[in-house]
Amino acid sequence: MRILVVDDDPKIARLIEKNLTARGHRAGVAKSGAEALRRYAEGGWDAVLLDLLLPDLGGLEVLRAMREDPRVPIVVISAIGEEATKVAALDLGADDYLTKPFGIPELLARIRAVARRYGAAPGLALDPGGFVRIGKREIRLTPTEFALLSVLLSRPGATFGHAELLDRVWGRGEGDLHYLHVYVNRLRKKLGDALAIEAVPGRGYRALRTF
Repeated sequence: MRILVVDDDPKIARLIEKNLTARGHRAGVAKSGAEALRRYAEGGWDAVLLDLLLPDLGGLEVLRAMREDPRVPIVVISAIGEEATKVAALDLGADDYLTKPFGIPELLARIRAVARRYGAAPGLALDPGGFVRIGKREIRLTPTEFALLSVLLSRPGATFGHAELLDRVWGRGEGDLHYLHVYVNRLRKKLGDALAIEAVPGRGYRALRTF
């Protein structure tokens, strides 16, 4: 997904951009309302994260202008927690409202949720030829990556223990967990937000489809 991040706080904008990029998205940053509207007009965005406290234009004014295009989901991210402001933003067409401070996992979950409602979140399917289809895109996997993903998707949502994964993928029930951690991270980078591979502390991993 191509996501426009509108926030005049460079630390927050950089943190969000870094996390989106790490999950396979493309992020653009705007630090003011005017810049946000200019970049938004370029088109091609799949979602917008919009702060309401901007140095020039009011955030609600920016939201009103953006909402003239009903095809792009907009999630407001703001330090303003008053109910009246939330209601105003939602009435103007915001798809969700997240109050700062927030955790990155929650933000990513909100993005996935609005993307699904708009049909922007791609589906994921394993192909016997050794690659994954995400929407119309094909991602080639190594044999080990494919084997690990196949096991995790054999029971979506179920937790697979470290020993079981090592046994089913590498043929040994115990050993250096470094191999497992490395390959899980490789899958996360390749698949982005089409699939969430969660670590279950002290136990193993589980895969959760996000579409």
